[in-house]
Amino acid sequence: MNKAAKLGHNFTGAQMSPEDTRKMVEYVGERPADMPGDASALAQAREQMNREEGAVGSVPIPGSVKGMLKGTFDKLLGNSPELLIDKLGERLAFERTGVRLYEALIAKAGACATGSELIPTLKQIRDDEEAHMFLLIDALESLGADPTAQTPCADLAGVVGSGALKVITDPRTNLAQALNAMLTVELTDNAAWEMLIKLTDDGGHASIGSSFTHALTEEQRHVNTIRSLLARELGVSGI
Repeated sequence: MNKAAKLGHNFTGAQMSPEDTRKMVEYVGERPADMPGDASALAQAREQMNREEGAVGSVPIPGSVKGMLKGTFDKLLGNSPELLIDKLGERLAFERTGVRLYEALIAKAGACATGSELIPTLKQIRDDEEAHMFLLIDALESLGADPTAQTPCADLAGVVGSGALKVITDPRTNLAQALNAMLTVELTDNAAWEMLIKLTDDGGHASIGSSFTHALTEEQRHVNTIRSLLARELGVSGI
């Protein structure tokens, strides 16, 4: 087992310096939170910025006649095609990032003594993520939308995925730590596919939602696989 943690020279805890900790607690006690510079000022600043700033971005106007017609028809039915396109764009960005994450995880596994046997499994999941990416491209094109456009939620998905990518590509992290980051990603991905299927069905595009059910089944398998691999690395049984 490649241990995720080991004992070392870690001086970040308060127990390592009880005298300094006592002084810090006394200092805080002498300066109650109702004095100038407390948390309420920060909260007010955040509220002000939220009111002043605009949105992250926008869903592009359809660049094709097909897209304009489909969007207009959906509007007449009382649906919100821009919401569906935004969330499809989000999943597309997330799946694209997923391919990169698994490429990085495969490289991490190859560098670990216990990781080489995991590579075929990780490659299969990577290939699934790539297939999901093209499935989403087809769905966007069927709606007349541009799959190359970065929607607001797609932008945010990139930010979310960047944290996991930093963990997995960090040469200091081991395989267990990388798998832990990937489990967080897969749990998010699984829930998002469930939501996306619901959105497509509610938006009157049941055929698209039906095409996503296999992807959801695969994502559920990914969660179970990564959870099992992480448990193995940690030496935990029964999860």
